[in-house]
Amino acid sequence: MPTVAVIGASVNRRKYGNRAVRAFLQQGYHVVAVNPHETMVEGVPAVASLADIHEPIDIITIYVPPEIGIGLMDAVAAAGAKEVWLNPGAESDALVAKARSLGIEPIQACSIMGVGLSPDQL
Repeated sequence: MPTVAVIGASVNRRKYGNRAVRAFLQQGYHVVAVNPHETMVEGVPAVASLADIHEPIDIITIYVPPEIGIGLMDAVAAAGAKEVWLNPGAESDALVAKARSLGIEPIQACSIMGVGLSPDQL
């Protein structure tokens, strides 16, 4: 299965960054939790940044506010993922423009729904 990096992965089960980790795990993906304040999320080791991932990343899904996400776009571009998802609340016009300027065409939708689940199921 593809490797997915969940930026904004959270230990708080009510947050969408946690629900995304659980959704991708349920669907069989290899999940890497990205959160500089956590060491483990839902049994998945957490890393502080994309630069700490030493394997190819197929999908990056972003669950942080746009003002944080815009600062991560250079790292997202460097990671070379095939798909980059900007989830509801993580997108902004400026963030989308920055992504596009780096050659990223972001998917602006809920990645949990993208893997066939509803956030309400988690």
